[in-house]
Formats: sequence, C-alpha cells, structure tokens
Amino acid sequence: MLPKLKSLFKARAITDHTRSSDIVWLDLGDLGDLVNPNGPLEQWQDHGLGLLRTILRDNGVHTDVLSTRAVTSWEQLRRQLAGYKTMIMNVRSYTFPTACRAASLFKEVNPQGLVLTGGMHATVALAEMVQISEFDKICQGPGENAIVDLVTKPDSFTRVFRATGSRSMAQWPMIDRTLWPKPASRRLAKRFKWPLEPECGWGPPGVVTIMTSRVCPWQCVFCNENSYIPNMGRRPVDMIIDELNYLDRKYGPVGSIVIHDSMFFQNPSWLEEWIEKYPRKANKVWPYWAAGRADTVRQWPHLFEALIKETKWDTVSIGFESGSDRVLRILNKECTEEDNYFAIDLLHRIADEMEEVGRKPPVFWSNIMLGIPGETHEDAFKTMRMLRYMRYVIPSIAFYAPYPGSALGNQLIAEGKSRMTKENYHRYPDDEKIVGVDYQFYRDLLSGIYDEEINRDMAQSL
Repeated sequence: MLPKLKSLFKARAITDHTRSSDIVWLDLGDLGDLVNPNGPLEQWQDHGLGLLRTILRDNGVHTDVLSTRAVTSWEQLRRQLAGYKTMIMNVRSYTFPTACRAASLFKEVNPQGLVLTGGMHATVALAEMVQISEFDKICQGPGENAIVDLVTKPDSFTRVFRATGSRSMAQWPMIDRTLWPKPASRRLAKRFKWPLEPECGWGPPGVVTIMTSRVCPWQCVFCNENSYIPNMGRRPVDMIIDELNYLDRKYGPVGSIVIHDSMFFQNPSWLEEWIEKYPRKANKVWPYWAAGRADTVRQWPHLFEALIKETKWDTVSIGFESGSDRVLRILNKECTEEDNYFAIDLLHRIADEMEEVGRKPPVFWSNIMLGIPGETHEDAFKTMRMLRYMRYVIPSIAFYAPYPGSALGNQLIAEGKSRMTKENYHRYPDDEKIVGVDYQFYRDLLSGIYDEEINRDMAQSL
C-alpha cells in the first residue's frame, strides 16, 4: 500500500446526477475517494463493474452508475438513489460495511426496490451476506454469464445462487471504460485523462490498468482468491495489445500500464509470445507494473531477463513476504530464502547492466508481511535484512491480515483470534489485526530501534 497523503485543501464534490434508467450500479469504496482522495490507488476502477456493465449494455440493458467514492456524505448518496427500482453491487470484503449501509439507504428511499449483490465476499463469507436482509439476491462466483438474466429476470433466481464463469478471458468483451464512474471534483478531473487512470509512482500518466490472466494457481494460506473463482484461460496476447493500442488512440496518450494479474509471470509460452509481439505491435513499448514469484524467476531466469529488457517490465512486484524459511513454510508460500535471494541478485545484475548503458533500471515493488502468527523476532530480523539487501526497491510493508476465505484467515477467525470484523475488513497496512501478536515490537522494528542488531548480523546471514 502507498502511504496515505494529507490533502492541503478539500475538493468540492460535483453533485449533479441525472437518472436515465431504473437500474443503478453502485460502485463501492470509501466516501470521497473520487472527490478528494488520500492517494492514487483509491481512484482505481473496478474491472468487475466495467466488464458486467459492458455485458449488460451489449445486451440492451441500460444502467446508471453511482459511487460511494463520488459523494462526501451518506445523505448525498441517499438523494441520488431515490427513484431506482434495482441496485447492483460488487461486494469485496473491505467494501462489505459500505455495501450494507448503502443497501439500507436504498431500501429506505425505494421500499419496493431490489438489491442484487455478488463479488468475492459472497463466496468467502456467505454467512455474513445472508444476514443482511436488504440483499435480495446473492451471486456466488463469477457473474459474466448470469448478469443479464439476473437483472432482467431476477425472480427466476433463488436468493443465493452459484454462477459459472467463462472458460477463457478471451470470451470477455473489451471493457467500455466510459462505463466507470468519473472523477467527482473538478480539481481531480484535471489530474488525469478519464477513463484512463492516475499515476501512482510506477510509471508516467495516463495509466491503463488491465488484466491478462485471472487467479494465481498457488495456494498461499494468506490469500483468499482461489476460494472465489476457478482458474480460466488467459487473454490472448494479440487481444491485449489491440486493446492497449485502441486506448492509446482513443483516450491517450498512454504513458504506462498496470497489469492487475495476481500472477503475470506464469505460462512461459504466453510470456514468450508477449516478448515477441508487444515490442513489435504496440503503438509504443509502454513501461508496466506486473507481479511475479521468486521461485518462478529462479525457474525461468532468461525469460525474466528478456521481459525486463525487451518489454519494459520496469516495476516487478514480488510477494517476498518473509526472509525466513520457517515463516515461508507457515504461509505455504512454496518459495525459499534461496529463491528470494536468487531473484534479488538477478534483478540487481540486470539493473546494473541497464544503468551502465543509460537505461532506466527495473525496481522491485516488494511486498513484505510482518506480524504473521508464529513469527519470531529473529524471523522478522531476517525479513528486514532481506529488504535492506535490495538495492532497487520500493518496499510495501504490511501487517498480516486474516481475510475470510483464506486457509489461515479462516483458522484464526474460527479460533477467535482475528481483530478484523465484518464492520472492519480494511486494507490499512499498519493496524493491529491478530490477537496475541506483539505489535509494539513491530513498530519498534520499523522505527529503527533494532537496526544495530539487524545490521550487525547482515553479513553473516547472507
């Protein structure tokens, strides 16, 4: 997570809204994030909303879009919701409290109205969704094959039902990004060219966020994604490049790309095709952020190097998580300390070589997890030593969070050790999330109190 930035002044929300349909899709997030956001990530758009609204539009079903991020008060949202017959929401765990309050408001102003819900939380925490009486329909699983019938024939569905997604992302239409909510203040609207998205420090504006694959096939116990949706075929390389070129011509210029895949660095044959076609067929070789794993970097080092050097994979996101083999086993990460250091050393070499010839070196977006149940002080020291060993790095440090749907999260919730609740499924990196974890130690660790011990043992540990 990027640090929250304090705004010097408050932007004024654009409050105009004209209802043009009886159906509204409500985009969820913290109030005001499209008015006066604390950072760029709060302004990123929901690809699920974009995909499903595009499918509805292509099938002749017109919807309006509202957003909790585009208002600064619940009363403002209440006024906007009045008069609609149907409201649709994509509910994630961290937006669940917002969805509950929005559904209650919707029913207050539209007593006969219908609330249709889906999203990850419906699968990982169905019991919580079912308890909300205002949720009239709850879709578990991917909604692309169910959304049209759900909206046009809701009575044909039971309250809770399971949907089946596409076999391949190639079957999806290209998202119409103008169906995403707009920036809701004039000041924010001037900062980036909607429907492109704002820069966040990973590359120049305008930013295109895109997906080439869905779901990571590994089984880390801290992640709940595999419990939500089965793996599916990856989008063809040509389809990705065609979309990027279209967006560049229509809304650009594009400056950089964020590939939202949970795991971009998989399927070597697809990556080889990307290396061959992207530099040749794209309007420009735009730099991009994308995710990988240390063990697959070690498995395919030449592929990793070619992607960085030939396709401008400038920001390499790797969930190193820990520098301790013992903790990596707790997390079922299927990576080792040796894998981590191999990936770090390889990127160091590549970056040094690129700098020597005047090219921009790649950096790690390094995901680090602290406060993991069972982690010792020495485990945490080893993690900090690994982080300090990196020379090209943007660290992303967070305390472990026991999300429902993940194996470890479900265990800790069942044991009553989770401090996260259905009213507080947040993503803030530095809040206390587990009973029994010595968070003061970790705050001291991050403040530098243990630096002498960490630095003293670095050479020996490496």
